[in-house]
Amino acid sequence: MEESGMTEKEQATLLMDKFIDLQRIQKAADREKEIQYQLRTTKAKLEALGIVTENLTIE
Repeated sequence: MEESGMTEKEQATLLMDKFIDLQRIQKAADREKEIQYQLRTTKAKLEALGIVTENLTIE
């Protein structure tokens, strides 16, 4: 488990967050708006960790 640098609890938390995000998209009245919101918040979190996100965009 330590190979990934994350504890089992941290991995479980990340997967729970992902599951919740997918449920939010599934139930959203405006899916596109929800997706854009999640993209913005995830980008902000990545950038707060010093990860450049410009090259992650699929065109």
